[in-house]
Formats: sequence, structure tokens, C-alpha cells
Amino acid sequence: MTEIDRLREFRSEVPRSPGLDAEEARLRAAIAGAPDPAAGGTRRRFRPRGRTALAGALAAGAAVAVAAVAVAVDDPAPGAPGAIVRTMPVAHVRVLQQAADRAGATPELHPKPGQFLVFESQMMNTAEVNDADGHARYLHREKRTMWRPVEGDATRAVLRTTVLPPKQWPGRPVPKVALQGVGETGTEKAADFDDVAEWLRTDYAYLRELPATAEGMYAHLYAHLGTGPRADAQAWQNLGGMLTEAYMPAAQRAALFRAAAAIPGVTTVGTAVDAAGRTGVAVALDVPGTGVRTEYIFDPDTYRYLGERGVVTDASLAQAPVGTVLTATAQLNVRVADAPPPVR
Repeated sequence: MTEIDRLREFRSEVPRSPGLDAEEARLRAAIAGAPDPAAGGTRRRFRPRGRTALAGALAAGAAVAVAAVAVAVDDPAPGAPGAIVRTMPVAHVRVLQQAADRAGATPELHPKPGQFLVFESQMMNTAEVNDADGHARYLHREKRTMWRPVEGDATRAVLRTTVLPPKQWPGRPVPKVALQGVGETGTEKAADFDDVAEWLRTDYAYLRELPATAEGMYAHLYAHLGTGPRADAQAWQNLGGMLTEAYMPAAQRAALFRAAAAIPGVTTVGTAVDAAGRTGVAVALDVPGTGVRTEYIFDPDTYRYLGERGVVTDASLAQAPVGTVLTATAQLNVRVADAPPPVR
């Protein structure tokens, strides 16, 4: 069943728009000629090819639209076999819409080639060790300053970390080995190699060239993904990669938030606290098979992005009580520098 069929079934009184029949026929024809993503084959960069909208009230005061985003594989001619059509529902997730509307409210950074973007943050991640007491789990915490080159190349990035006191995994004591190094600061290369796929790059030079439209950014989030809940969850994770220790111009940032609002399954979960203890409002999506939902947190007044966290929704899968925060980040400051510090 296509999105058009679902919408008709949902609200049969949705009015027809001029020219919609022809657009619907074009969309159905493209869908009929699309290959099954499960059949394999090389997928290349998604390119938006067009848009169709259906408007109607699903409830009092609530509007819905469906945008058809056709994306090409191996650049076939429009409508030819091999074209993939993805429908982009324009969801009204208020937090993300507000974040998009206010993306340009703060002064822009304009880093130049050869410079570095400097990200100050705080993070908490799960950790596992084997020590004298056996296998142990705990939550590792650290303050971070990352110098990332504007043009990418992770081998030039420098990371400075200060180890913070760890937190215990629910029901387990903090292992002694986790206390070693608390308070110490070290500076090192962030990576020894740079082999990230082109479509997963998050350096400024790449992000600033991404589409400034919601449809184009939606296609980018789903680049090289299939369909279904797992693809939706991966697109949601891709969003985090473009927000954490990454920076893009306001136009692309606004498009990113509007595109994220259209990912199926995204919900608002109310208040949330980032890794630095700041309280905001969060939007979330459950990650299939993990028992954890990934939340992105925004300032409740300015809707500036604050950070990310992973919250347990299934105790048996996550091996921690429901509601436990297992991972968290807080983006504290972003600035421009001419060079990173020396690696010691």
C-alpha cells in the first residue's frame, strides 16, 4: 500500500488538488518500476527528483502533507527502471520545527580553509572491562575538546580529554580500574586513519554543500539505506553524527531539522537532561533490537541543540532498568582556531 493509499484510507474526504491525478499516476508508475531494495545492487548518492503534496485535516487544527522524493540509483533517466521513489511525510514535530525556524538566530561561524573548528563537549558512554573481580560494566565520563579541520581528514584532528568520575551501571559497583586516571588530561591524535564513506562525512567543507531544502536533506539522511524501521533508525543516527562535534551553516541546519521531523516514528518525549546537567526538551526514536531510544535535546527557550542521550526502553534487551540513561553528550561551545595544540 502506498502513502497515497494510506492517506485516502485515513481520511477519504481529503480534497483533490489541480493536477494531482497526473502527479499520482507518475508516482505510481515510478514505484512500479522500482527494484526491491532487498535484491541488492550498488546504491549511489540519492538525488531529489520531485515533490507531490496532499493536504487535509487529520484532526482539528492538525494538517498533514506527503512529499514524494524520488531518488536515483546510478543516475538512470527519470522514470527509468532503477529509480527509487521515497515518500517524505512532512511531520509536525514541534520541537524540530521550532529548532529549524530559529536556526539562524545565533551568529554564524565562517571558518576558512586550513582552519579548525573547536568543539567543547562532555560525554558519557558505556564501558566494559575484565579485572580481578571478573567482567564489569560501568559508565565512562569525560570532558572533550576536539579540533577538527574544516576540510575533513580525521588524521589531522586532535582530541583533548579529561577523565571525569565514572557512574555505576545500575545494580553493579564501579570497578576499581574505572577509577584509574580520573582527573587526568591527555592530548592525542583523534584518529590514525580516515576511511569514512563519502556520504557519512561530517566535516564543515562537506556539510556546507548539502541541500538547503528539507526534501534534499531527507534524501541525504537515507543515503545508501533501505526501507523500514531499521532504515529509519539509521537515518536518525545519521542525524546525530551531523550534530555531535560537527557544525553546518544555518540553512543546512534548518533543512536537517525539518527533514528529521519527517522520519517515521519520531516523537516528543518532554524534558531531558544532557551530559552537562542542562535541562531541555527532547525528540526521540526507538532503535530496533537495542531496547534503547536515541533522544536529541534542545534548549526549551531558544531551541538550540544541547546534546544527545540513549535511554533504556526494554530492560531485557539493554540489560538495565527502563529509564536508565546509558549514553549522553553535551555540546558546550563551538569556535574557530587557526591550528590545534601539539600532540603530547
